[in-house]
Amino acid sequence: MSQQKLPIGIQTFRKIREGGFTYVDKTVEAERLATQAGVYFLSRPRRFGKSLFVDTLKELFEGNEALFRGLHIHDQWDWSQRHPVILLDFAAGVVQSRAELDRRIRQLINNNAQRLGIDCDWQDNDIPGCFGDLIRRAHEGFGQRAVVLIDEYDKPILDNIEHPERAAELRDGLKNLYSVLKAQDAHLRFVFLTGVSKFSKVSLFSGLNQLNDITLDPQYATLCGYTQQDLETIFAEHLAGVDWDELRRWYNGYGFLGEPVYNPYDILLFIDKGHSFRNYWFETGSPSFLIKLFQQRRYFLPDLEQLEVGEEILDSFDVEHINPVTLLFQAGYLTVASTQVRRGRLMFRLKVPNQEVRLALNDQFISGYTGLEETRIRLQDGLYDSLVAGDLPGLIALIKRLFAGIPWRNFTGNDLPEAEGYYASVLYAFFASLDAEIIPEDLTNHGQVDLTLKLAGYIYVIEIKLVRDTLILDARGKGDRELDPNAITAASATSQATAPATVVTVASEDSPALLGNPASADLAFGAGAGAGAGAGAGAGAGAGAGAGTGTGTGTGTGTGTGTGTGTGTGADTGAELAANAPAAPATNPALAQIQARGYSQKYQQAPGKGLFEVGFVFSSAERNLIQADWRRLH
Repeated sequence: MSQQKLPIGIQTFRKIREGGFTYVDKTVEAERLATQAGVYFLSRPRRFGKSLFVDTLKELFEGNEALFRGLHIHDQWDWSQRHPVILLDFAAGVVQSRAELDRRIRQLINNNAQRLGIDCDWQDNDIPGCFGDLIRRAHEGFGQRAVVLIDEYDKPILDNIEHPERAAELRDGLKNLYSVLKAQDAHLRFVFLTGVSKFSKVSLFSGLNQLNDITLDPQYATLCGYTQQDLETIFAEHLAGVDWDELRRWYNGYGFLGEPVYNPYDILLFIDKGHSFRNYWFETGSPSFLIKLFQQRRYFLPDLEQLEVGEEILDSFDVEHINPVTLLFQAGYLTVASTQVRRGRLMFRLKVPNQEVRLALNDQFISGYTGLEETRIRLQDGLYDSLVAGDLPGLIALIKRLFAGIPWRNFTGNDLPEAEGYYASVLYAFFASLDAEIIPEDLTNHGQVDLTLKLAGYIYVIEIKLVRDTLILDARGKGDRELDPNAITAASATSQATAPATVVTVASEDSPALLGNPASADLAFGAGAGAGAGAGAGAGAGAGAGAGTGTGTGTGTGTGTGTGTGTGTGADTGAELAANAPAAPATNPALAQIQARGYSQKYQQAPGKGLFEVGFVFSSAERNLIQADWRRLH
């Protein structure tokens, strides 16, 4: 038995049914809707099957019974009832002015009038007049109330969303059309509108107070999209031998308060391309406007990992008041993970739906926030290799190279480098594009750390600070950047760590970096650490390296003094000495905060290859990393 053909790019119900293409039966939902009267609205991301469902409703109301044989609704529907259907489809082409939109609307009205055998008098009528006449005369001529189906109702606006004045003009033109529906209610059997976004009733659907939004209605959660059962039954032959867990991870996860679904376009292309995991759906559109909007609002990208919003955020937006989170959700880059009622309000926790969107969206954020198009993949490869190997020197060198490569034109006309969130957002976008698990603002009993990153058995607890302009001198007389007291809250440099650990500092380029050699007592813990690392450890390490044994007192600039007896041997390595000595107080304010507040404590018993505390200090003047310190706890 040969496999059924795949309906790639086919949005016509008749063509699928008569052509022998694979079809997932959506007539259960169609029956539930069509047996009721009213005005319904459905928002779904692009390429999700909205247009096919609209065409299914058209064939159903026109009474084309033969097309529905073998489907759920065939024995449930009264095929003697045939309704005149008016279909307005805005999917084709792009309009860029009110005049172009009005011409398009007149053409759509004329096409429907000709198909229904109705003449419209444009000489004495405007658009609302002719649309109203079409509905009324269709009812009179067929003896049944009319059905109005509007597909991609919002496309003329969204095509011009980067030009607010033009978009508002087009919105008013569509409002002029849709306002007719209320006036013609007595002549309407059923109205169904689809689109990507939902504009407020006030701005676009004035008067349609009875509009029933089924976007987040559990009984219609699977109206568009494929379920897991659909794939395991209808597409069973096409998907024989597939890794189901990987398929779910890549393409499932779209939630609309019911069973999660797959994007149909992804599945059809995945089958057609020989089960190759690629970004099929994402590549069909560009979120460039969204990326610009996030930059303009200086949005803290790590927040995308744990978004919780109220119903009003997801419900609608307007041209003059666009919330980027609303657009991300309605466009399919975010979806509903769960809900809860708090203080009498329904709250939604959002998430990125799957691997495809997560990787591709963060690639777009990287390009938008950094302009690193040509070197992005090499940087991602290098960061990944460093993280999965626990190679902190390599990681820091790559981060410095990453920020050094960002073109200065990216900062023209904005103050992004003045915000700590910019540096955190760039790092987040890169780390998320590696498919790392990221916990932003990771909560502990003593506060929250900026980022916790988990990858390949390693855990990185990361705090980020931003440095302003003034120069100060470190313990070696080197110039270093002063930390703006309003920009950071550094922990006391005398706070002690909870466990012995290796501490390594990579400072700005004018102060030497010590990589993997913490035995040198004057450099191991950065500026001002001196020999105050603990009783005997500092002096003993210093003398032991040269003389075999040593006793002495060491003083550390800025952090206090340590006195004690230390014994060392010339054969001891720096790593061995550091492993046997109490940890030094951190002079890096980011690392000091991690240590003082015990941010990493909850991970100290976690299994894995290693746990790192990492403090990054960036300079707004240099627009780069100027100090990086870390310690490894296990």
